[in-house]
Amino acid sequence: MDNLSDALKKLKITTTDSRADSLEGCLDCLLQALAQNNTETSEKIQKSGVLQVFASLLTPQSSCTAKVANIIAEVARNEFMRNPCVDAGLIPPLVQLLNCKDQEVLLQTGRALGNICYDSHTLQSQLINMGVIPTLVKLLGIHCQNAALTEMCLVAFGNLAELESSKEQFAYTNIAEELVKLFKKQIEHDKKEMIFEVLAPLAENDVIKLQLVEAGLVECLLEIVQKTVDSDKEDDIAELKTASDLMVLLLLGDESMQKLFEGGKGSVFQRVLSWIPSNSHQLQLAGALAIANFARNDGNCIHMVDNGIVQKLMDLLDRHVEDGNVTVQHAALSALRNLAIPVVNKAKMLSAGVAEAVLKFLRSEMPPVQFKLLGTLRMLIDAQAEAAEQLGKNVKLVERLVEWCEAKDHAGVMGESNRLLSALIRHSKSKDVIRTIVQSGGIKHLVTMATSEHVIMQNEALVALALIAALELVTAEKDLENAQLVQILHRLLSDDRSAPEIKYNSMVLICALIGSEPLQKEVQSMAFLEVVSKLRSHENKTVAQQASLTEQRLAVES
Repeated sequence: MDNLSDALKKLKITTTDSRADSLEGCLDCLLQALAQNNTETSEKIQKSGVLQVFASLLTPQSSCTAKVANIIAEVARNEFMRNPCVDAGLIPPLVQLLNCKDQEVLLQTGRALGNICYDSHTLQSQLINMGVIPTLVKLLGIHCQNAALTEMCLVAFGNLAELESSKEQFAYTNIAEELVKLFKKQIEHDKKEMIFEVLAPLAENDVIKLQLVEAGLVECLLEIVQKTVDSDKEDDIAELKTASDLMVLLLLGDESMQKLFEGGKGSVFQRVLSWIPSNSHQLQLAGALAIANFARNDGNCIHMVDNGIVQKLMDLLDRHVEDGNVTVQHAALSALRNLAIPVVNKAKMLSAGVAEAVLKFLRSEMPPVQFKLLGTLRMLIDAQAEAAEQLGKNVKLVERLVEWCEAKDHAGVMGESNRLLSALIRHSKSKDVIRTIVQSGGIKHLVTMATSEHVIMQNEALVALALIAALELVTAEKDLENAQLVQILHRLLSDDRSAPEIKYNSMVLICALIGSEPLQKEVQSMAFLEVVSKLRSHENKTVAQQASLTEQRLAVES
């Protein structure tokens, strides 16, 4: 260690005596000491004040630059050395060195910057602002034959791509093209894995998604799937998962998705379809998720339903009814829900038996599956009176909905259950459906739904309650009274924050409730006339008109 102390002393005065050979010897001594005991040597380097000297040695002209950068890379492996490196002003000269041509200097510079900025978003952001991204992308293109340099670039990209600010800069480079070119050359699993780790965060950006599709990444991914689908080797299984997951991610961008759909004629779309009947759960999952992503606009949905996708998805669901794979169930239901959005698809899907296929999962105890099941049924019965009536008379379904309306731990399931209960009444306008819901204890949930923080849900509840009051008031009277509906309506009408449609539908409901003696008494006891007469001057004409009508009705009844 005496040699180390001497070397550090010599380096301190090195700016006045910078003979290359004496420098080289000192630097070699430091590298040797670091190889033997990195932590202890790093502490001595810090105390000696030599880091400040390194800043002046990092020049493209010096023959020692690679060794200096290597020493910085080694000391910065210790967390306690990273801030001292920053304070010594090492980052700007290191960034400058990324423009030099010497491959060894480039490699050690990249390592040094990577280690100093490791795990620090602040420092990584600083690098991005200093323009390292276009420089590194250019380096990858120039030095793609140098395995060590390529790896250094990939590690840097992997770290920087986690930051949102980096993605905009990456989008202005030809990173997509370079990575796809590099990917095509790889044979080893580890190398592919490294590139995947860069591709995944980059592909979250819609502009880069499209660039990756245009650079031919999809063809590479499909090839991997084909090669690995029947293998039981661990590496192949991992690669199959990564490739198919990335494929689904590319389809999340509207432009990239449409480009791959190609009006339903695209070879990519056809290949993805072939994943659904596969025996691999991973491919079934990716296939169903891909269909759900393709089904993000009406044109695609209509085309897919007309070309038999529904049967494929129902067959897939059938394979997962008993002890099925939850992620596959969830994905297939997501796809069916999206496909059911266009009006023209609803009747076709109902006659294909989608409602029955979905109801098989009513026993599921998994909230994600419950949520998608409810959403799919709600989409299917929209404006489909016959289907709404059939489902609304299904006691098992209604009882399960009432149970899920109390799933306080799962707000999504609770909300969707309430919305489906309301939808069954609104779309069927059926007395039988109302009676089934009353007998199953659903009324109180619809009344609670009228107080939701979401206007759309409040409104759906009030319209359903108005239909109950118009069609089956006697049957529901007791439950409406117990749920304190009249008090809730008084609160909604008195609250200035209530939306116009909420006020309107609350008054329509009040007029219907007067037909019940006990409910009429409640209305009279709560000074509704006063609240309603104020609404006659409401800025919304429809609300004002309904206020006049309601006032007349209340005056007559009193």
